[in-house]
Amino acid sequence: MADESSSTEFPEAPVLVVQTRERVYRLRAGGAYNVGRDPTADIVVTDPRASSLHAVLERGADGWEIEDAGSLNGTFFEGRRVERMAIDQDETFQLGHAVDGEQLVCSVEVPPGHETGGDVGGDTDFGGDTMVVPDPGYNLDDEATVQFDPGRPRRVSRSSAPAAHPSAVVRITSSTLRIGRAADNDVVVPDLMVSRHHAELHMVGDGKYRIVDLDSHNGIYINGSRVDAADLSESDLIGMGHTTFRLVGDELREFVDTGDVSVSVQNLTVRTPEGKVLLDGVGFPISQRSLVGVIGPSGAGKSTLLGAVTGLRPATEGTVRYDGRDLYTNYDELRHRIGLVPQEDILHNQLPTRRALLYAAELRFPGDTRSEEREQRVDEVLDELGLTRHADTRIDKLSGGQRKRVSVAVELLTKPSLLFLDEPTSGLDPGLDKTVMEMLSELAHDGRTVIVVTHSVANLDSCDRLLVLVPGGRLAYYGPPEEGLQQFAQRTWAEVFQAFDREDERDWAGEFQASSRFENYVAVGLTDDVGPAEVRPPAPPPAQQSKLAQLSTLCRRYLAVIASDRSYLALLGVMPLLLGGLIAAVPSGEGFAGPPGSNTDAPTKLMVLAFAACFVGTGNSIREIVKEQTIYRRERAAGLSAGVYLMSKLLVLSVITTLQAAVLVLVGTINVDMPPKGLFTSVELELILAMALLGIASLALGLLVSVSVDTSEKTLPLLIVLSMAQLVLTGGLVRLPGTLGLEQLAYISPSRWGFGAGAATLDLDTLTPHTGGPDPMWKHSLGTWLVDMGVVAGLGAVFLALAWYRLYQLRPRRRGARRAGL
Repeated sequence: MADESSSTEFPEAPVLVVQTRERVYRLRAGGAYNVGRDPTADIVVTDPRASSLHAVLERGADGWEIEDAGSLNGTFFEGRRVERMAIDQDETFQLGHAVDGEQLVCSVEVPPGHETGGDVGGDTDFGGDTMVVPDPGYNLDDEATVQFDPGRPRRVSRSSAPAAHPSAVVRITSSTLRIGRAADNDVVVPDLMVSRHHAELHMVGDGKYRIVDLDSHNGIYINGSRVDAADLSESDLIGMGHTTFRLVGDELREFVDTGDVSVSVQNLTVRTPEGKVLLDGVGFPISQRSLVGVIGPSGAGKSTLLGAVTGLRPATEGTVRYDGRDLYTNYDELRHRIGLVPQEDILHNQLPTRRALLYAAELRFPGDTRSEEREQRVDEVLDELGLTRHADTRIDKLSGGQRKRVSVAVELLTKPSLLFLDEPTSGLDPGLDKTVMEMLSELAHDGRTVIVVTHSVANLDSCDRLLVLVPGGRLAYYGPPEEGLQQFAQRTWAEVFQAFDREDERDWAGEFQASSRFENYVAVGLTDDVGPAEVRPPAPPPAQQSKLAQLSTLCRRYLAVIASDRSYLALLGVMPLLLGGLIAAVPSGEGFAGPPGSNTDAPTKLMVLAFAACFVGTGNSIREIVKEQTIYRRERAAGLSAGVYLMSKLLVLSVITTLQAAVLVLVGTINVDMPPKGLFTSVELELILAMALLGIASLALGLLVSVSVDTSEKTLPLLIVLSMAQLVLTGGLVRLPGTLGLEQLAYISPSRWGFGAGAATLDLDTLTPHTGGPDPMWKHSLGTWLVDMGVVAGLGAVFLALAWYRLYQLRPRRRGARRAGL
């Protein structure tokens, strides 16, 4: 930062003279000078291949230096790319291309002190009053006075740091510097992804510093890896939320990712374990604030490309550069800055729009975020997407385009710099298709990069760049949409796709690579650096809240979803009444309290009761995960705990199932004579406990099935099969002791043990005459009842553990993990 103190830091330092196409600049020591296409840069260049903030010129202790500011296309000297270089004589640099990039001619003027008079004509003198004199040969009408304010922060960016506007440059004057979102920190970072008190920077020696995580939710990252504490050097990048810090001497420089990021996709290749190529050497640059459309025939690799560019399913070879940083290597840190909207809705459609977004905000923001902060952010997103008037409308009552806006709103909560959408216009009419594409264009130009995969070609003119893939996963075109049809010499995109199918042996990708469009729109934006230096297995996504807080949010949301569906709520209440009535209709003879051998119908009544408990429990849960798999996958990628998600389902459904089991027993045993006392309490209560636990174990079995299938349609046949199997394996229909096969299979059936607990309470072996020996699981003793109940609970725990393992496997996979066989 150039201020009064820094202006006298090098009082005798030489002046650096810098010449561009338009003018000559004279730079005095004491400031950091930005070079780039941004009109507010200190040195403005006009070549479109140069980044908005391309390089930085600064006088250090050892002399003048040029440093690349994480530019997309690079800074070159004598044909080689440079990150940082001393300027000790006349040097010429190329910006954006090694051969014909815009030249930056730098020379050190000695002796010092030549601030006025006798200078090169047409220069701008930084350090005193601004003076712009037209250089001979330049048109004065094209000149604009560049005002230099030595008090404003300089936009300095190191080579591996994101090229973004720093919010502050803080001089470290105390031994401890606290960083966080709250106003009482030494460095305040107004980012909801940063905890209120996030980290502390400690001075541990002369010029030595150590960063310590203050138990933050999203953590601190050093060069892309999460750490609890670390000693720092000037080459280290310190990531917190959307902010990156870097130490320079006794200064802490802050770079905020505001969305103006560029992306370089470099030579991505995806192979299956069998060796089949799904994506073949795809590379292209994406400039900041642009909308990129991705089209191609079915099977061309569009979804594969989306997974590779987002980092969710990394490519086998190649890499993605996020403002100069390797996305795969730094994925643990940078994933917070990437939003992904899948084709399916990622919200519960039964909830009102604002309420659904508030639940999403609870899961995505740190646990120390106040409710008013979350509400403010939700309201900002609703306003940005034009959804404010629909804030209280149920999502399923919105139009298709409005529902897609709500899905986008979920991702915008965390202010991603990259937003990816998979088929956002699928199923929409032409008018809504155009509306959604125009919305995405506005989102891109408002300060983020948007990539959309689509089958619709009607509104591609809304895109800034169009990418076309051909079968085999090869790049057939990348450039302005209006030039796409010219590249293929066709009148419509339908004809282009027909040509791909008809001329499948034609080398479409080779023809594009040989064209001038490839050189103009692809080659100038890529470098030869095509692979990450290191690919680490990822850390699990950081939990935004404690597990207890996540559980509270999920349970409240789940209850709200159930309560909002009145027909489903009515079914939950009516089903146990109907089943209980059917049980009551079963003849009871002398009831459950007659003399020994007096009631042959008691096993039937208890069997139907156990079957109903199994059916209710399994039916309650068998669709609950599979119907939410898209929502779960996205929330899991954002940090949701698989165990907490499963536990929220279990808790809510267990309460419902227990109430239903109580109704089943109470209604099903109307007018039935009961023994005066059970094993340790009333017979009715013991039966309710047995049927409730049986229902919960069946519920866990249903969750296991739900997480194991891929469509809801498969659950109904499985519900019927499982219910019938449990009916046969109760032991009430078939005498199991001594029945080879069934007796052994029944050991893993909750109904066998739940029925046994009820039979032990009723002393069913004595109550009902039968041939053969007694069933040891029906023995009328408290020990037998406890064993039966314990096995039911154990089976439920096993089913639940298997369901959790399956849920855990649905986590996003990383390239390093796949290579390690994880």
